[in-house]
Amino acid sequence: MYEKFGQFINGKWGPSSDKGTYEVINPATEEVLGQASKATPQDVNEALNAAKNGLEVWKKTPPWQRSYIIRKIADKMREKQDVLAKWMTLEVGKPLAEGKGEVGAAADIFEWNAEETKRIYGQTVESRFEDTRVHVYYQPVGVVAALTPWNFPLTLSARKISTSLAAGCSVIIKPDTITPGTVMELVDICRECGVPAGVVNLLSGDPPSIAEQLISSDIIKKISITGSTRVGKLILKQAAEKVQRVTMELSGHSPFIVFDDADMNKATDMAISAKFRNNGQVCISPNRFYIQENKKNEFVNLFIDKAKKLKIGNGMDPDTQLGPLTTQKRLNEVEALVEKTKQEGAKVLMGGKRPAGFNKGFFYEPTVFDDVKDDFTIMKEEPFGPLVPMLSFKSFDEVIERANNNDLGLCSYICTNSMEKAHRTSELMETGTVAVNTPMVAIAEAPFGGIKQTGYGREGGSMAIKDYLNVKYTHLGIKG
Repeated sequence: MYEKFGQFINGKWGPSSDKGTYEVINPATEEVLGQASKATPQDVNEALNAAKNGLEVWKKTPPWQRSYIIRKIADKMREKQDVLAKWMTLEVGKPLAEGKGEVGAAADIFEWNAEETKRIYGQTVESRFEDTRVHVYYQPVGVVAALTPWNFPLTLSARKISTSLAAGCSVIIKPDTITPGTVMELVDICRECGVPAGVVNLLSGDPPSIAEQLISSDIIKKISITGSTRVGKLILKQAAEKVQRVTMELSGHSPFIVFDDADMNKATDMAISAKFRNNGQVCISPNRFYIQENKKNEFVNLFIDKAKKLKIGNGMDPDTQLGPLTTQKRLNEVEALVEKTKQEGAKVLMGGKRPAGFNKGFFYEPTVFDDVKDDFTIMKEEPFGPLVPMLSFKSFDEVIERANNNDLGLCSYICTNSMEKAHRTSELMETGTVAVNTPMVAIAEAPFGGIKQTGYGREGGSMAIKDYLNVKYTHLGIKG
């Protein structure tokens, strides 16, 4: 499957310098999908030099021409929706319908940034002196190292590549070893659509060694990473040596708050949609469910009824709604967290095991817990799987305090029919994003990112491009 790709350096696909490869596994069947190219230090150096040269070409390319090329990429992605979605289903395990939805979202990001390219506005400030002028304008930050995880390989790569291109930067994208093919297909679309050689490069292979070599280079001026808080901290320490610009979207542990005035049918629909997307392997997945105590039983029973109807299976089956977890490691960690939660005193209301009838694949049932306390491990560690701890609360102030009592601050979900509660809760949540009465959070036109140990910087919306630009101020004397 990977033969036509490899490393993408200076506008061309090719094998690594030592022809090295590694296996990529289908999580639904545990079969080997193919052998993907594994970059060497020589390949990394070549990509760095290619990106350095590509930057000189791209930053001089007029914004309207950059915009035209970026928009072509969006259109081509939509044309190749089925191809891209199939890559994601085979590599990640997510249902084909989810993969197609991700293609649409990623194409929207390219389309949005195609327009942002034309809207990099400078500023003229009124000078205090009669014979000078004060000008503020923006310039590309330079070569970008883009480090993406496996759970949403297309959307997260699209954010980093398209924003780099919009700002006039060149970029080196490093996909996770689990999902190289999805990102390779995207990079090949960039090539097809006329991105000049060296402007977009791809390095496939061992993430830590590639990332370390990229960040240690003087050529890299900005790093954009989506990943765990642990990895983000390591990269931030390394980036400090070069004083490189860093955008980080790291771990999440989202609270899901249901007030007693909410429509429980709609609230459970929202919870099912948000929780089981990509089988809970989502940074914005709701992981701590707080239900007002007089409605808890109604909510839990409705939630379980709906979760039991989800069809588990291979994502290539069009009827599948819940695919496998993506790796054996992820399955082992989910199983360990389930056992830990039971040992700490929780009661399993549903699931808690691998589903019957699956001899192959990293499948795990939707699992609902009751009798969970705030100090349980599952309330502190990101589950990254289909695990649902249910808790109750009495008052508004109580739930706000409990929901905010976490080091991570990416997203929170609110269900209420009260405009007052909707506004007050969203304002008080210590998260970078809030979803009120909707499961939709990440959209191209809105700034996405977190606070606290979830990182800083934003992707999406009109703010994102500023993280890829340097501000320059010129004080201009008009009398020579």
